[in-house]
Parts: sequence; structure tokens; C-alpha cells
Amino acid sequence: MAVSLLWMGLALLGVLQSQAQPEPKIPAPDLSRVPLQDNFQLDRFQGKWFVVGVAGNAFTREDQGQFKMYSTAFDLQKDDTYRVTFKVLRDDECERFVRTYVQKGQRGHFALGNLKSYGLQDYIIRVVRTNYNEYAIMYFKKTLNNVDYFKIVLYGRRDDLRPELKKDFTNFVKTLRLTDENIVFPVKINTCIYDA
Repeated sequence: MAVSLLWMGLALLGVLQSQAQPEPKIPAPDLSRVPLQDNFQLDRFQGKWFVVGVAGNAFTREDQGQFKMYSTAFDLQKDDTYRVTFKVLRDDECERFVRTYVQKGQRGHFALGNLKSYGLQDYIIRVVRTNYNEYAIMYFKKTLNNVDYFKIVLYGRRDDLRPELKKDFTNFVKTLRLTDENIVFPVKINTCIYDA
């Protein structure tokens, strides 16, 4: 559980204690195994998304129930980067964090802006698939101290998704050698993430 909280802390806070994070047992997949959304449309993807599911090589089933849902808003900038705002409830306080996702090569493939300030060697983000108005599946991989950590996030425009979409997410993460043990569906909360 502590490892996954650190992983979320990196995504939300940009702070990570590398000595506290053991090397994952499941290696990150080669990018050739991670699809990229065809004809990704930057403008249609922007807006608010809720984190409905998360899976990764630093998550375990014991995180279920501890991991709270959070929201992410993508705001397209003139240079085709996204200003990404995370809203999370932590210790009964609504916290907000902002990151920049910089287009890297093909549309739908990004890198974390200002990478060195987070102590990372690499951080990539990839839109695997989306229909823009209901769900999205995204792949994230960070490299820290020559070790790759990856996660897949299921986003919804609403805080709940059809069971078929959750099943599709589960099936996809299993193609990357993750198991049910590595999948977490965050607990819904009634505050913070719904605010404008």
C-alpha cells in the first residue's frame, strides 16, 4: 500500500522518496505493446475526467478501499501541450496540483514537462483509447533510478462507467502482464472532485 501511495504522490505532488520504493516484480511493457489512439484529437479530449480505475506494477489489491477517486482536468494550450490539474481529497482537505503534458512525437503521446524538477529520468504518457465523451484509457511510465514503474488509468467523464468499459480496462491491463491483484477501483467520494 505504501508503494502505491508514493506512486500517486508522484502523479499528484511530484514528490517521491526513491529509497522507499522497491523494484516492481512486473516489468514495464515495451511501448510496441501499448496501443496509441488513432487520430487523437487534442481539443475533444480536454475537459474534466474522473479516475475510475487504476492498475500498475506498484499497486496491489490491498490498496482497494484506501485509494480515493480523484479528478483530472486537461486544458489544451496554444502550443498543443496540456495544462493538467489534479484534484484530490487528502486529510479532509481538497488539494489541487498542476502539471504540464508536452506533446512528444505522435498525437496522444506526451512527456511530463519540467521532468528534472521531479527527480525523474523519464515520464511518458500515452492515450491508449478514448471515445472522448465517456471514457479514456491512458498509460503512464516513469523511470526513476533506472527502474520503470507503469500504470494504466481508466478515466470517465462521470464518476461511474458501464460495466463493459471496466471489463475492457481489466482485459487490457492483463495483456500487459498485470493481474487482478494489480487493479484498484478507487472509492467514490462526495466532495472536492466535483467542484469547479
